[in-house]
Amino acid sequence: MEPQPHVLVRREGPVGVMTFNRTEQMNTLEPAMLEAMERALHDLETDDQVRVLLITGGDSKVFIAGGNIADLNSRDALTHYRDFSVLVHRVFRRFEECTKPTVAAVNGWALGGGTEFLLTTDVRLMSEDAQLGLPEIKLGLFPGGGGSQRLIRQISPCQAKLLMYTGDFISAQEAVQMGLVNRAVPSDTLQQDAMALAQRIAEKSPWALRMLKSSMTQGAEMPLSAALHHEAVAISLLLDTKDAHEGCSAFLEKRQPNFVGE
Repeated sequence: MEPQPHVLVRREGPVGVMTFNRTEQMNTLEPAMLEAMERALHDLETDDQVRVLLITGGDSKVFIAGGNIADLNSRDALTHYRDFSVLVHRVFRRFEECTKPTVAAVNGWALGGGTEFLLTTDVRLMSEDAQLGLPEIKLGLFPGGGGSQRLIRQISPCQAKLLMYTGDFISAQEAVQMGLVNRAVPSDTLQQDAMALAQRIAEKSPWALRMLKSSMTQGAEMPLSAALHHEAVAISLLLDTKDAHEGCSAFLEKRQPNFVGE
């Protein structure tokens, strides 16, 4: 029997769907899994028919359950840096800088590296039954896949530090209250709700979405004066797209715009 791919990719209209498919291993983030995620991202990002990415797990129990602890225990500093740390940071940054909006549908456990990966996505829906957590401190470690840096930039620093210092798990409702995810939804409607949201986003101009995401992602790492200049350039460049003039014309003509990505 042929081995199943670690990540499944399909397209539903303008939405590219990425499904983590290593469920027997709880979608743990080993090098082969990370490389499969990177290939899947490349395929969807370079597909001109895809405007939005929807990312989810392959069953109702797990999104990404973190790293392989036995594998982690076998490493020393140099091999971890060479074989894993550089890879996970590269792949996660690729998702964070993806030119298309990403919607995460967290269907189950998202622990350790699973929560760290979630921090690289744009919009997040979470099953009411799912849980998040950064339990690395309980192993004598700390979140090393970008979590110690991204989390304090996305929620209040005191809440971020509490999660990392204690290693406690949090519910979907708590994640919403912290601003870590957008909505908690029933598990049996998660995929439909996430797809409906992705389709709504996909109706917008691809160029406007791309420039907006770049403005926010890159601007967040700049001083305000530089970020405002970046924004001014980006919005001005959009006026050279057909979509911008289509959107304005549609408003003036009281009709729905037809954005074609030009």
